[in-house]
Amino acid sequence: MGKRLNNWTEALKNSHLARMESVLSLNSRHQVKGLLLGCLFYIGAFGIQRAENLTSRIAFIQQSWVQETDYPRPYHVFMPEEAQNKPVKLILFLHGNGGNPLAAKKQFSKQFPYFARRYACVFPEGYAKSWNIVSEASKADDLAFIESIIQKLLQYDNVAKTHVTVIGSSNGAAMVNQLAIESQMPQIKNLVTLVSPLNQFQHDGAFFRKKGPNNGYTEGAQPLKGRRLMNVSGGVDRLVPYDGGPSSRIPAKGGRLTFLPAETSTFLWAHWMGFQGNHPEQSMVPNASIELFRYLNGDVIHIKIPDKGHNAGSFLAEKTLRDFLGGSDE
Repeated sequence: MGKRLNNWTEALKNSHLARMESVLSLNSRHQVKGLLLGCLFYIGAFGIQRAENLTSRIAFIQQSWVQETDYPRPYHVFMPEEAQNKPVKLILFLHGNGGNPLAAKKQFSKQFPYFARRYACVFPEGYAKSWNIVSEASKADDLAFIESIIQKLLQYDNVAKTHVTVIGSSNGAAMVNQLAIESQMPQIKNLVTLVSPLNQFQHDGAFFRKKGPNNGYTEGAQPLKGRRLMNVSGGVDRLVPYDGGPSSRIPAKGGRLTFLPAETSTFLWAHWMGFQGNHPEQSMVPNASIELFRYLNGDVIHIKIPDKGHNAGSFLAEKTLRDFLGGSDE
């Protein structure tokens, strides 16, 4: 048996050697052709695709929920010229209730031209001009929508794979808070909430809460640690009271949506992210009536603009945002 096996092995080896000699005897043109065919087979077999760059466009994520079936949800992508030469970082901006992506893009580009010229800036559209928080008009799965956008865009070669920033204003900021509470995507590094601290459905005083089916907010959450958060709030905001309490207009189950005090909201985030003290490092911005509350060496920041209302987000200076994002290796 062993002798027959050895004979079979020797015959197989001789066969391979004969094939190799045959290949080596081909002329160079046939060798190149064979090499290219082999590469094409390798690409087809292992799914390797050609490099592809993200360009400015309107794209869609298809979703179904109680209000819609196979609904194409749009998001607008604006790429800077710099992305032609190297990967750029990703910023998503979520508009407020009643807003839209193009108006948000116009305001963002005016307020933050540095980022508009250097980042891949994405403006998703909330269904019914809102984001699904508590009792808003939209009942869509916005968490899945935002995560799907990020997952798709990170596949492009000219988009950096880490340090994704998500900024939201008002209802969009409430969605950013919910994203911070529930999303486990490690690529999401920076979260900025403009004029919307945590509401009492998102944090009940003891625990962060998942939205859950039918917006029940009954299940506790374990937010991903290691993220960086900034909140900007207006000291005389009546729609979202700075010192906490019910909104003057935003609806909720059984009445008006109740918010945590803005400073308390940021403290709860800082505590969750590892802050052990009782008081933040507090300072005034030179030549501006802005109060800064810093935790964890600036990884968690609250900004109070004492004389502004629900428009306080539009007074966030670009330098302040640059300084904050610079702490994440901008």
